[in-house]
Amino acid sequence: MSWGTELWDQFDNLEKHTQWGIDILEKYIKFVKERTDIELSYAKQLRNLSKKYQPKKNSKEEEEYKYTACKAFLSTLNEMNDYAGQHEVISENMTSQITVDLMRYVQELKQERKSNFHDGRKAQQHIETCWKQLESSKRRFERDCKEADRAQQYFEKMDADINVTKADVEKARQQAQLRHQMAEDSKADYSSILQRFNQEQWEYYHTHIPNIFQKIQEMEERRIVRIGESMKTYAEVDRQVIPIIGKCLDGIVKAAESIDQKNDSQLVVEAYKSGFEPPGDIEFEDYTQPMKRTVSENSLSSSKEGKPELKFGGKSRGKLWPFIKKNKSPKQQKEPLSHRFNEFMTSKPKIHCFRSLKRGLSLKLGATPEDFSNLPPEQRRKKLQQKVDDLNKEIQKETDQRDAITKMKDVYLKNPQMGDPASLDHKLAEVTQNIERLRLETQKFEAWLAEVEGRLPARSEQARRQSGMYDGQTHQTVTNCAQDRESPDGSYTEEQSQESELKVLATDFDDEFDDEEPLPAIGTCKALYTFEGQNEGTISVVEGEMLSVIEEDKGDGWTRIRRNEDEEGYVPTSYVEVYLDKNAKGAKTYI
Repeated sequence: MSWGTELWDQFDNLEKHTQWGIDILEKYIKFVKERTDIELSYAKQLRNLSKKYQPKKNSKEEEEYKYTACKAFLSTLNEMNDYAGQHEVISENMTSQITVDLMRYVQELKQERKSNFHDGRKAQQHIETCWKQLESSKRRFERDCKEADRAQQYFEKMDADINVTKADVEKARQQAQLRHQMAEDSKADYSSILQRFNQEQWEYYHTHIPNIFQKIQEMEERRIVRIGESMKTYAEVDRQVIPIIGKCLDGIVKAAESIDQKNDSQLVVEAYKSGFEPPGDIEFEDYTQPMKRTVSENSLSSSKEGKPELKFGGKSRGKLWPFIKKNKSPKQQKEPLSHRFNEFMTSKPKIHCFRSLKRGLSLKLGATPEDFSNLPPEQRRKKLQQKVDDLNKEIQKETDQRDAITKMKDVYLKNPQMGDPASLDHKLAEVTQNIERLRLETQKFEAWLAEVEGRLPARSEQARRQSGMYDGQTHQTVTNCAQDRESPDGSYTEEQSQESELKVLATDFDDEFDDEEPLPAIGTCKALYTFEGQNEGTISVVEGEMLSVIEEDKGDGWTRIRRNEDEEGYVPTSYVEVYLDKNAKGAKTYI
């Protein structure tokens, strides 16, 4: 099959078809370019997505990635970043191996096609010129023949006419011979041109056109083969990154399989364990035996066996345990002291003793204790251990720096031309002072750490012995109040001896709270829902009620409010809508 023999008369159609082939190739190039743009855009979006969910440095979010599930998620983000890189590789390879190559080939193809069809048109023009020459010689031969025939007829007519002179007859005869000679010359010329045209025409249809069309056919077939090879390359570029993409996906699966729920649960324990022991059983109170009832809401009395009586608020009339709801109704039913103490120890949020109040006030002012005594024992131990580790790292760093300076000084002593050894004395002394300061600070924190680590077991045992023993061991129960109880601002008190806590309870409350002035209001609030304050320290509110705010939510979910200067207590922050007075002391300023 050859276009030169089969399509010898389809020059124009072949020209259109080859142009269509080039258009198809250019369309495929455009398709690949758009695919590369999509791959780049997809890779960029994947990278942005991975970056968006990466933990921010030096933030609380970064601390959450100690859990195995979060580590697996971080591994997934990293694998997605590598996954995006493979799509970038796809885009680069398609651009270099397909798009650039085909664009160069299209330019060469256009030049080759232009050259082939130029040769074809040139051959067409040549054969057309030969045809025109043939037609011209044919018409001249025909005209000369007609002229010779008319001249012959005119001579015969003159020769037959007796009235014509001999000279006129001779002239007509010569004219007829001339025309006849011209006709013979035209015949010979026409015959020669015809033979030459036939030769040119044969070469045109059997040599020139087949050769040109063969070249065009080969060009078109190369184009078809080239686009097929490009499609194979298109698939191979994708196939080459499949193993790496598979490794990325395998990495995600491996990260998912590395999730250890038990380990995460243990990390939660380590993060939030307070070190406290749960309260023990409450002893049975036998009301069948006579016992001395409390006559005042503000005093704690011993049983009738003659145990010492501790009174709080001796100078105040109707003074409350710190921040317990006031109620001036004279008909209020008195509750057993043990019931009130139980609610006092379990209700939240409220401040149970003056030491907690003082620590809470210090936290409100933004002062965090250096020894982390505001934290539960276990959390305090972890913070102290972390601080000791950090200080040891700083000491090691300073020690390395001191050793380096010492070595440099030795070099200067051996080679004075390299530098003055005395110039390093100031720096060496400074580093030595830093090391000594860090060591002293480390010893301080290690002492606190040893105190906490030595105290935890004893305190746990003591908590088990003291739990539920108020009637028989009043002073131990009061000590429990002073130690390890949580106030509404989330602070914790330090453990103190029983004697010091008795002193605090016997004197501090009388001295500090008898002359206490009511806290000023820092704003107002509107109750969004009805709340029944059943625990001591809380206050009941009705939906739509307006009250005064005397203490903001400190992060524990409770807000302290007052009603009509008579009752005050805590309500859930979510139950009220707070309007703070910007000019009030202690109120935050919201921008």
